[in-house]
Amino acid sequence: MPWTLSTSLDDFRGRAGGFLAANPAENTVLLTITDRLTARGPRYYGDGAPVFGWWSPEPDGPVAGAFLQTPPFAPRLGLMPERAAAELAVELAGTRDGATPLAGVGGGAAVVRAFGDAWAGATGATATVRTNERLYRLGELTGPPRPPAGRPRLAGAADRELLIRWFDAFAAEVDIRIPDTAMVVDDRTAGGQLHLWEDGAGRPVAVAGASAVVAGMSRIGPVYTPHEARGRGYASGVTAAASAAALAGGAQEVLLYTDLANPTSNAIYQQIGYRPVADCLELAFGA
Repeated sequence: MPWTLSTSLDDFRGRAGGFLAANPAENTVLLTITDRLTARGPRYYGDGAPVFGWWSPEPDGPVAGAFLQTPPFAPRLGLMPERAAAELAVELAGTRDGATPLAGVGGGAAVVRAFGDAWAGATGATATVRTNERLYRLGELTGPPRPPAGRPRLAGAADRELLIRWFDAFAAEVDIRIPDTAMVVDDRTAGGQLHLWEDGAGRPVAVAGASAVVAGMSRIGPVYTPHEARGRGYASGVTAAASAAALAGGAQEVLLYTDLANPTSNAIYQQIGYRPVADCLELAFGA
């Protein structure tokens, strides 16, 4: 079979690392997960052992597709042909006899649909759309058309409790799971990855993260403004600040995801220079 599955992060990096780095936008999530697993160990995202895979159109040929899964999270598909996604679904269905079934899959829209169709055919499962997102790439960074009052600053240790509350609120609002909120906040604060916007009175009113630069790529997220501070342009201001910091840190590509159901976020990011790259899906599988 063209797919090679492994539980070895070193093997995955050695075999697929060049492919991931050559396509940083399409493989952005795989790159950041691989970077964090390398830095913090294989159980960073949970107790289950991660699974990695790479695909070649012929045995021992160049890698042309990759995925990974960090249980309990669903598999994440990187760049690959649709036929490779379908082959992966059949391959995983054949290796999970008696195991907990996959809860879903995420990645580029076309390959996720191909995987979902093949998974349904192999297992009888049903698939529903859980999230519908768009990936954006920064073109020329511009300031918000209506600059908000206040200024950006890096988050520090004194912001820890506020950031934990905001991260938990963000996760609840967008229905995602953070494995250990305090650990994530501590890691990202220590790495200089979290940016706050302070209003004119010096009060933090929004946060945006910028991931560590990997293969010339940084991804913005999360971006969160509490409900009582929304509608004042703080998200635009802090996102522009985080994007500028990523560029200053050596990023050649700055990316972010938006929920297609949120027209406000899709509009404001384009106003500061982001341009659409691709649509992405996460499917949920049911019996």
